[in-house]
Amino acid sequence: MATPAPLSDLKRRFEIPGIAKIVDGHGGRPSVQVTTPRASGEIYLHGAHVTSWRPRDAEEVLHVSSKSKWQDGSAIRGGVPVCFPWFSTRAEDPHSPAHGLVRTKSWQLEGITHADHDVTVALSTSADEATRRTWFGEYHLLFCATFGEQLRLELIVTNHGTSSIRFEEALHSYFHVGNVAAVKLRGLNGAAYLDKTDAQREKHQHGDVVLAAETDRIYRNTLSTVEIEDPATRRRILIAKEDSRDTVVWNPWSEKAKAMPDLGADEWRQFVCVETCNIGDHGITLAPAQAHTMTALISLSAL
Repeated sequence: MATPAPLSDLKRRFEIPGIAKIVDGHGGRPSVQVTTPRASGEIYLHGAHVTSWRPRDAEEVLHVSSKSKWQDGSAIRGGVPVCFPWFSTRAEDPHSPAHGLVRTKSWQLEGITHADHDVTVALSTSADEATRRTWFGEYHLLFCATFGEQLRLELIVTNHGTSSIRFEEALHSYFHVGNVAAVKLRGLNGAAYLDKTDAQREKHQHGDVVLAAETDRIYRNTLSTVEIEDPATRRRILIAKEDSRDTVVWNPWSEKAKAMPDLGADEWRQFVCVETCNIGDHGITLAPAQAHTMTALISLSAL
């Protein structure tokens, strides 16, 4: 495992004065804070985890729990966790870490670039001795987060091994809303989904998605943009994507949220997860030296 670079070295190599600064974030973990005329944002090296994106004159778009654990071995609750090489519980070994191996790793900062008022932060991580004990894949991940009027997230997986690898991937985005019970999700009408709250039964969406109880659905073969219509904040959050065949919609609702120690009281009311994924039989197979890129593009419009 690569040794994390000292904060002073990261500052010297990568900071852009007045645009991108590297700071000790929560729990003493390094984060990159971005400020431009168009937007502000933040990404942690811990998990390559985006924790903030706020376009100019707009409220925060992402939700991070007030009770999130900022410590080794724990994933940040909220923002945009990166799930790889499996999603949720690993089918072959339910004792493996939920959502894969990279949410709790310290990633390497590869670069920060500034062009046309947009700032791109690039982070990477690769297979190491610790990950090989759980999963055989010789992977290299590059995660690029571009902060501007839109938030562009790209996860690039490269197979550095000598045999094919198969993996699942997800950008597990938590979106801040005024009242989850009042939101409507558009763009999934007619899609088939697996209902994880009902023994994985396959169902079909009719009309807009409205949340009224614990919701955990894998929408299949979804390529179109999903819109979160949020009357409380009088805005729409739009999630477009590329090279992703699945969309997960999740909220734990009240009872399940009570059992989550890293989620603040009643915070389940303030977010909905709309996740860009390739999971299950849509998992990706890469031959040696091949690469795959999955992209989410997030934007706002007035309601």
